[in-house]
Amino acid sequence: MNREKSQIISQAIIPQPGQIVRVRTRTYLVEDVEANGGGPADTIVSLACIDDDARGEKLDVVWGLELDTQILDKEAWKSIGRKGFDDPRFFGAYIHTLRWNCVTASDARLFQSPFRAGIKIDAYQLEPLSKALRLPRVNLFIADDVGLGKTIEAGLIASELLLRRRVREVVVACPPAMLLQWKDELETRFGLTFEILDRAYIDRVRQEHGY
Repeated sequence: MNREKSQIISQAIIPQPGQIVRVRTRTYLVEDVEANGGGPADTIVSLACIDDDARGEKLDVVWGLELDTQILDKEAWKSIGRKGFDDPRFFGAYIHTLRWNCVTASDARLFQSPFRAGIKIDAYQLEPLSKALRLPRVNLFIADDVGLGKTIEAGLIASELLLRRRVREVVVACPPAMLLQWKDELETRFGLTFEILDRAYIDRVRQEHGY
């Protein structure tokens, strides 16, 4: 009797194709379940991510060996509304934010980076940004005089391209004496964190990960 009961419990906690599950802090759709021995530790589950930042990514897991798994059944979805609904003003602000982000991600005439930077911007410093967004491939040479804010203009372009997800990584090539200045200004003014790829960094990576 105990063996039958344990078998029923083990089968109950195995997800079925079409269910939504929570694995490794992400939400997935169960596409296939391969039960080799009948228990969770012998069951391979094929998943497809449904989160916005990794939509469609595939993942195969051994269900019984994963930590903090959760099957989002009907009861789990009901728990979402237990806290009640947001105030209409807050929800309206959220909708306007989504619309603004959608528009600014597609309209080259609307900027995001100037409003997310801790700097005072002059009108002429927006010209390189406007030019860069109109180009199908950003290939811009900024040759302003000393003190006119070339770092700010470059930071605005880099931040805008990251916000629009047109680039994933940014590489800054500058003289060794300017490395710390570039790193500090981009971090304090635009919130962009950079790693200096010098000899000390390479040695540390080799010690941590090998050649």
